[in-house]
Amino acid sequence: MNNHVWMRFWLVCVVISVLAGAVGVQMIRIQNIPGAKEILAESTVYQGVTHLVYPERGNIYDAGGKLLAGNETVYEVGLDLAAIIQPETVAQVASSVLGLDYLQTLNYAKMKPGDGGYYYITLDGFVEKSKIDQLEAISKEYEDRVVGRNEVSPSLDGLTWTAYNKRSYPEKDVASNILGFYSFLDRTDGVGYFGVEETYDQLLAGTPKEVYTAFDPQKITTVEEVPPGASLVLTIDREVQAMTEKSLDEALDWSGAESGTIVVYNPEDGSIIAMANSPRLDPNDYWTYADVFPNPTPFNRAVSETYEPGSVFKVLTMASALDAGAVTPETVFTDTGQILVGGSYIYNWNSGAWGDVDMTGCMQHSLNVCLAWIATQLGPDKFYSYMRAFGLDRNTGIDLGGENHWPLKVPGDSQWYEVDLATNSFGQGISVTPVQMVMAIGAVANEGKMMAPHVVKAMIIDGKQYDIDPVVVGTPIKAETAETLTQMLVNSLEEESSNALVEGYTVAGKTGTAEIPTQFGYTSAVTNTSFVGWGPAEDPKFLVYVWLEKPTISIWGSEVAAPVFSKLVSKLVVLLDIPPDDVRLGLKADGQASLGSE
Repeated sequence: MNNHVWMRFWLVCVVISVLAGAVGVQMIRIQNIPGAKEILAESTVYQGVTHLVYPERGNIYDAGGKLLAGNETVYEVGLDLAAIIQPETVAQVASSVLGLDYLQTLNYAKMKPGDGGYYYITLDGFVEKSKIDQLEAISKEYEDRVVGRNEVSPSLDGLTWTAYNKRSYPEKDVASNILGFYSFLDRTDGVGYFGVEETYDQLLAGTPKEVYTAFDPQKITTVEEVPPGASLVLTIDREVQAMTEKSLDEALDWSGAESGTIVVYNPEDGSIIAMANSPRLDPNDYWTYADVFPNPTPFNRAVSETYEPGSVFKVLTMASALDAGAVTPETVFTDTGQILVGGSYIYNWNSGAWGDVDMTGCMQHSLNVCLAWIATQLGPDKFYSYMRAFGLDRNTGIDLGGENHWPLKVPGDSQWYEVDLATNSFGQGISVTPVQMVMAIGAVANEGKMMAPHVVKAMIIDGKQYDIDPVVVGTPIKAETAETLTQMLVNSLEEESSNALVEGYTVAGKTGTAEIPTQFGYTSAVTNTSFVGWGPAEDPKFLVYVWLEKPTISIWGSEVAAPVFSKLVSKLVVLLDIPPDDVRLGLKADGQASLGSE
């Protein structure tokens, strides 16, 4: 090789080296100029995609672990207008499998992309898996079909289906007033309404998370998981709840009442064992809400509806007077059939006079005159101080959406009059919710300790269970007062052979009959009938509150609400496995004897 050739060879090498060095220097310079790092970072957009992933909504279980609210896979079926090539075929298959109107579907399928701003049209947002299996089978059959030279293979191009999780309530309307419902805003997001679904909406929903997914499958090393929302374990017993709802439905049918509420409460820890209301909604069909609950019907009367409770309220008046020492069980009152308070006369429910009666007799015969006198002996300051201590001036704080309360009128308010002290003493002129009454009277059943009512027993977060501790919200009366009044009410029911008595069990309780005010005063012939009772009396494990609104079979709580209590409790003690008095007390006596012999 001559010198000329060598010179050309080395010249080319030098040029290439200089160019390579220049490119290297330029690359280093570009990487260090302002904004270069941002440009490089943005280039990752072309390597993958970041999207917001919504967690699966948490489940809701009853106290025994039965699923009350969960999630199931359903599908949204829609039309991708740009991909449709055979609108007639798409419309025919969609209408036959999904039950859609053929002509309407065909009109959708013939739309041009962008017509009316539409590129995609949802045909059905809640299609079950069996229907999708049919669509997939038809689509595959069309793809595999062998056609002749002059035939066109049918196509479902443009008919799409996408899976997503839908809220599911396997027990249908059982406990629906407690659960509430979850309404979808779109396939990935929604809102909980009423009940537990509303109160714990964010906890159940969990936290959405941004997840990056590479387009190149070889670069995907792990699939990032999004933890589901928290699950809840309720205090509700599914079997007791179903029994209570059935008992309420039977009571409404039998009594002719417009509506009703029954609450089963554990006074020892504040847990709601059952809460039945009418009407009820199957939350799987939440879109029928307005039809089931026409305005102003509340979703859950137990927490949202205030009413004048009548004589069940006398339990609180008597508890306050006994606790303050204004009366004792032996105090004798001479009932003349009327009493003047604040310039107005108060009469008994039957306008009769009962003569000399002790405090048990006042409760047994439910004497308005006697209770009004007791309230005057207590005095307005102490009376309303006790009512506040019982929580009647505020919400209970129960963990259910939509709780409401009526303001408590007290001396000094422009709407309070002296006669209100008398009428309030027997539950008229004062409005409460059933759950307020349950919490307040629960203190009498629980040695004076008032427990916060609640429906959530535990939360399950990231696989760990966190139990909810019972909360004492006050001690409005002493334990001795609670024991004394409980025994008075036991005697009251037994001496009058009440319709509320339960064979084999000692229970304490009180009836209530309240006139319903109108714009013309208490002129209506219809009433609110109630009964509250608890047992076993010596160690209460349940408190049951019954409210039936405007019954037609009778206007009296003793004839309407009391027998509902008796019938329900006869079933309740079996479901809660509470032995009869003779068995339970016999076992207790045997246990004490054994301890003594040791």
